Amino acid sequence: MNTGLLFKYSMIQLRYFASLRESLGIGDEQIELPDGIHDLPGLSRWLQARGDTWASALADNRLHVAINQEIAKADASITDGDEIAWFPPVTGG
Repeated sequence: MNTGLLFKYSMIQLRYFASLRESLGIGDEQIELPDGIHDLPGLSRWLQARGDTWASALADNRLHVAINQEIAKADASITDGDEIAWFPPVTGG
């Protein structure tokens, strides 16, 4: 039976690099964008609610974030289909 209703899920790709990947034990995942989350601060708070490891790893204000492979501002908006990547600052010598 077709009720005529169409459900659309907003999916985003999350990627974690370097020491962040090691701390979290995951390199990437695809998730449904949680209701009411439309920006990086909201997504970060939602991820930090996963537990102490997540809260500690993502609370580092030195982390860089890219949306669709471009460095993003801390308050950037996110939308369906985005790829969001967190990575620690790179040092060289």
